[in-house]
Parts: sequence; C-alpha cells; structure tokens
Amino acid sequence: MIVKTMESTIGDSAILAPETSLDPTDWQDFQSLCESELSALISHLSGATDRVAWRAVPEDVKRSLAEPLPMEPQGPRQACESIRKNILPWTLGNTHPRFFGWVHGSGTPGGMLAEMYAAAINANLGGREHAPVYVERTVIDWCRQIFSFPDSASGLLLSGTSMANLVALAVARQHHAPIDIREEGVAALPQPMIAYTSAEAHCSVAKAMETLGLGRRNLRRIATNQNLQIDLDSLRQTIKTDRARGLLPFCVIGSAGTVNSAAIDDLAALANLCEQEQLWFHVDGAFGALAMLSEIEQPKLRGIERADSLAFDFHKWMHVPYDAGCLLVRDGEKHRQAFNTQANYLAEGLAASAGAPWYCEFGPELSRGFRALKVWFTIKEHGLRRLGRKIGDNCRQARYLAQQIESSPSLELLAPVQLNIVCFRYKPPGFPTSQLDRLNIELVAAIQSSGVAVPSSTRINERVAVRVNLTNHRTRKEDLLEFLNAALRLGPSVAERVLASDSGAPM
Repeated sequence: MIVKTMESTIGDSAILAPETSLDPTDWQDFQSLCESELSALISHLSGATDRVAWRAVPEDVKRSLAEPLPMEPQGPRQACESIRKNILPWTLGNTHPRFFGWVHGSGTPGGMLAEMYAAAINANLGGREHAPVYVERTVIDWCRQIFSFPDSASGLLLSGTSMANLVALAVARQHHAPIDIREEGVAALPQPMIAYTSAEAHCSVAKAMETLGLGRRNLRRIATNQNLQIDLDSLRQTIKTDRARGLLPFCVIGSAGTVNSAAIDDLAALANLCEQEQLWFHVDGAFGALAMLSEIEQPKLRGIERADSLAFDFHKWMHVPYDAGCLLVRDGEKHRQAFNTQANYLAEGLAASAGAPWYCEFGPELSRGFRALKVWFTIKEHGLRRLGRKIGDNCRQARYLAQQIESSPSLELLAPVQLNIVCFRYKPPGFPTSQLDRLNIELVAAIQSSGVAVPSSTRINERVAVRVNLTNHRTRKEDLLEFLNAALRLGPSVAERVLASDSGAPM
C-alpha cells in the first residue's frame, strides 16, 4: 500500500526526467577557459616582484564579496572574473619577495600544477587501495629518512603543525595515562597530567592541551635563557616539584625554531632529560625542523632524531602550497592505538577495500585530501639539495640583515639571530623609552601600508619588536635593503606623529 502511494505521488514523468551531471556541456569551451585562466595565473606569479607587497581590501570589494546566496548558475567564466577582480589583487602578499610577516610560505608555480592534478583526481586519503595512498606513504618514508626516524615510525599529513601538535599530544596522553583514556575520558584521571614547554612556545601547544581536556593550567611554561631557549635547570626543578605534589608529568615539548625569534631548544639535552624522567619528547618544528635540509644549519638540530614525535610544515620552508603539515611518531603502534577505531563500514577487505593500514587509523580525520601530491611533486621537481640551499640562503640573509641593523644608530637588535628570524626596533636617539613600543607598532603598520614590505611585530623580553621572517625563496639582498631604507625613511614621521599625539598637539 505504501509503495503504491509513493508511485502515484512520484509519477512516471519524474522517473523519466533527464539526468544531468555537473560537468561542462561544452568540454572544448571549458578547456579554452582553463588555458586562459592558467595563463593569467602564471602571469600573476611571474609578476610578483612588480606589485606592492600588500594593500588593504577596498570597501567596495568587500561589499562585492558579500554577495547574496546564488540560487541559479552564474557559470565558470563569471566566477573566474570575480576571482580576478575581487580576490587576486587583494591577497596577503606572501608570494611577494618582501613579505616578511609571520611565518608564511611563498609557494611555487610547480605547486600550483600539482594542486590542479590533485583536484582532478579528487582522492580521499582516509584509506583504501589506490595510488594516492602510496604517494603519501612515500612522502612519509622520505620524511623518516630526512629526520633519521626508524622504519617502524608512523606518519600522517595534516593541515599544519597546529593539528600535528594536537595529534602528537593525544598519542602521548594515551600512552602515559594510568587509565584507558579513550574509554574512560579525562574525568577518570586520578591526578592531572602535566606537560612542559618553553615560555616562547607556539600557542598551538596550549590549544592542544585545552582541546584534549588536559587544561591550559597543566601546561608549564618554563622560563628561557639569554638565547630564548628553554631553561633546563628550571625544567628539571619544575618536574621534580610536580612529582612531589602527586601530579603526573607526561610530556616535554621542545621547539625547533620558536615563532618569535626562531630559537632552537637544546634538543639533545631535552632528549636526555625525557629519557631519564620517562617522559614523552615531542618537538614542534613547524618551520625550523626543515633546517635539516641545510648542511650548514643542520647541526643546530642535533637531538631531533631522538624525539618520540615531531611536527613540522611543508607549506613554510619547503614552499609547498597551503596547507600541508606532517607528524612523525617514533613508535607507529602507539600512534595507531591512540586513534584506531573498528567500524563495519571501514572494515579492511579485498580489492578496493584493501590497503591496510588506513590513514584514518592514525588521526581524527576520515576524509583527507591529497596533500601528499604537492609535497611529492615539490621534492621531485627541486630535489632536497636545492631546497636545502634555499633554506641556507634565508639564514644567511637573516645574518646579513642583523649586521645592517647593528650598523645603524637608529636601530637596535633585540634577539640573537639563530636561523631566519630577525627581531629589532627603531630607536632614534633621544626618543622617550616609554613611547618606543607604540612607535614600533605604528612603524610596522606604516611600512605595511606603504606597500614596500610586510614585516610583523612581536614582543621580545616585554619590548615590542619589528619582526622579519625569511622563509621566501624569492627574497634577495636588495629586498632587505629596500625594506630597511623604508623603515628609516618612514621612521621620523611616525616618531613625530607619536610624540604629537602623546603631547595632545594637533596632528
């Protein structure tokens, strides 16, 4: 009776209605469009140096992007036109050679090509038996070799080091918890689990503790030494104190390139300490870990090969398009135990259902994009030696920039240059110390607004610093000099404005 009612409701006309896909109705016209747009994108990348480093998004562009929800087709040509008009000219600028803000990668034209292939393949890397899975396995194997991890180590590509830190701490939590924390939850812990990191560590470490239910207050931020590395004596004493209070220390997070100054903790000493204290040793190597590719910089990372887990990004110093991060875990079985879930619809089987172990058994995601292809492509296109030389170039540029700063009476270096980040401030003779922070905040904004370059700002020992990060393969010595000249040219007018504002004089 129910079936009959459904048939009478649906009707023959609906059953026989034509079925169409979302493919183009004219493939040749679509190919012509793609060729034209690809040509425009290549011109955009090849002309990166000719544009300003950054400019603010105009209000009319913001209004255009906030368009009503499209209910009817606009077609690919109109969509492409909107990109060229309202998006492409107003990006952050990290493809520009004088983009020094934060730690952004600059990408490569080859990476764009790899992304096109990945989109056409449209693979889900959660698991199963298909070639993209083997590409990711190859990338992970290459990473094991780069960092001298054992063959038994596991790996996973993620959106970035923030997610890799989260997954790593989840593995450490599962391994060190005195209960089955996946089964019982953190509420069943008999005592708080405590992690330790540098006061200079990235905020993603604290976020991971929050997200895992361990609590931000159970992350001990240890003071640093004069080189902005974690102070080992303070770390040992804090662990001892926590044990005496009945707490459960479980993990130390070392930094291979802090976000503020690129400081590298003494990783070998941390590995020794964690071995003695039977703690998990995780390394946040977001960008700094890839200094392993530079023969000159590699010794600074001694001890990284002893980490229980290591997080780093390909989309920073390897110039892979966003997003592409990686996690390596020394003991692959411990990694799998933290995430493996038995589900009927994920049961490993034969034919297309084979391919064990599946990547969804090593992290929270079942749906995973083909990030591995652009990493694989970049390494194959350029080779590790060439990529390593570009990392060495950036480190040499940082030292050169520091020398220029130290030779100027109006500039002051605020942190030792250990890798690729330079922190300094504009300090004109006689300017009030109490106003230096504001002066440098406004100077950074003035340089950005000028379009010459995009530095960022941070705080070093409670002082505002102009921060220059060098993870750009397009940067040349001339770009550094142009940036410094802009800072010195704009500095006096910014200083005058700050003083006038402070005195209440009209501006």
